[in-house]
Amino acid sequence: APLIDLDGHFGLHPSMNAFEALFREKRLAIVHGMGSPNNTRSHFDAQDYMESGTPFNKGTASGWLNRAAGLLGHEATPFQAVSLTSSLPRSFYGDRPSLAINNLQDFAIQMRGNPMGATRISKSFEELYDLTSPGLLKETGKESFDAMRMLQKTDTKNYKPAHEAVYPNTALGNSLKQIAQLIKMDVGLEVAFAESGGWDTHFNQGAENGIFSRNVNDLSQSIMAFWTDMSEYQDDLIIMTMTEFGRTVKQNGTGGTDHGRASCNFILGNDVKGGLVHGKVEPLAIENLEDGRDLAVTTDFRSVFSEVASRHLQIRDNDTLFPGFEGKRIGVMR
Repeated sequence: APLIDLDGHFGLHPSMNAFEALFREKRLAIVHGMGSPNNTRSHFDAQDYMESGTPFNKGTASGWLNRAAGLLGHEATPFQAVSLTSSLPRSFYGDRPSLAINNLQDFAIQMRGNPMGATRISKSFEELYDLTSPGLLKETGKESFDAMRMLQKTDTKNYKPAHEAVYPNTALGNSLKQIAQLIKMDVGLEVAFAESGGWDTHFNQGAENGIFSRNVNDLSQSIMAFWTDMSEYQDDLIIMTMTEFGRTVKQNGTGGTDHGRASCNFILGNDVKGGLVHGKVEPLAIENLEDGRDLAVTTDFRSVFSEVASRHLQIRDNDTLFPGFEGKRIGVMR
């Protein structure tokens, strides 16, 4: 199958056909050539820099999404920032209360402030309530406690998505489905995080079929199902992907691609300047490639993240959100 022509220059992988309609509707924007100004080729460091939001400072204790939650200026609830993962992501580290819930049915909770990744299974909601930082629930304690009880009583297993949205039975699909449930339960969720793994395609990457094809199909189908399920909430919702995982332009000797520099991200929402591929990508001639092998980083990831946070979350304090960053935004939001 041919690439899906977006603008006569860029195309979507045929396995990402779920994104085509959203792009045509001008709800989906793509930013290409995006990455970190730090040229480390360590996956761990690059991910750490992107999630902390400080690409030249390894000592930053907090993550950018935790800072964003704090800058919202709202009374915190235990469910304000929730990650559907087994341990808290780096972007959620910080002073603002945040939860990692691996599965709503099991309600496996890692309390904030434990970056070592020890997961705690709460024996009861009362125990969780006692563990929450003193003063956090002073004003909104009853509402928060009620939300926890509601989550305990809700039949999450037999959840029926709206408008016949069909979530893939994958880790990402299941995480997004549970985020949808939390949003509909009105427990105070404002920032949610899910992850998609398996992108380290050093060998047997495939082309039209293969590992990469399955991954992009899962990514697009899962996000499309979530967007469809959220039809009543779409005006209040922005979905943004983030990755430091650029790939080399040239295939290696084992039918894959190694760790490169720039990549792209997808931003979906009614306030997004969609139907466009944003950013600057030069022709793939070797003289335009970074180190002669990679798509060059022409858009700092903070340019994108800060613009989305400013427009969608109404965050004005960019100095706190991304310390030391003075770059321009790129016009990805309306």
